[in-house]
Amino acid sequence: SRLQQEALDRVSAWKSRYGPKMPLAVDCTAELIRCKVLDSSGRLKSHELILSYGLALVRFVNLITERKQKMVSIPLRQLAREVDIPIWVVDLRHELTHGKLPRLALCRKGCDVVLDWLRKTYWSRQLGNNLCEESEDEEEEQEEVVANAELDNDAWE
Repeated sequence: SRLQQEALDRVSAWKSRYGPKMPLAVDCTAELIRCKVLDSSGRLKSHELILSYGLALVRFVNLITERKQKMVSIPLRQLAREVDIPIWVVDLRHELTHGKLPRLALCRKGCDVVLDWLRKTYWSRQLGNNLCEESEDEEEEQEEVVANAELDNDAWE
């Protein structure tokens, strides 16, 4: 938690220097980590955490897919597929934006999956591929997160 807070402080300093030129992946990572730090602090109520995670997840999906949007409107699900963002994360974004708020557990799972996507897609290239080497346990854990999220997705309907 202390290291995460130090990293957030460093990203805030970068943001003050670079402003809108800050890479989207860095900004999204910081917002998601900030949610995890707030969550572990115990200072926010469940509803406040859902809103915090929700905003970070909505911004992530919108900002990452926005660059691929053409003159003709392309559905978010298609754009997400093109960049390997799980469809259920797009569905979670849709619920956060247009539906009733999901459970905190689903927001936490979404945050973890998105942070993993950022690690594999952005950070591993920045810091070398050693970040992408996953153990079998991590892969099984990831599959379980996706399976649970798909179950939760069915519950929305």
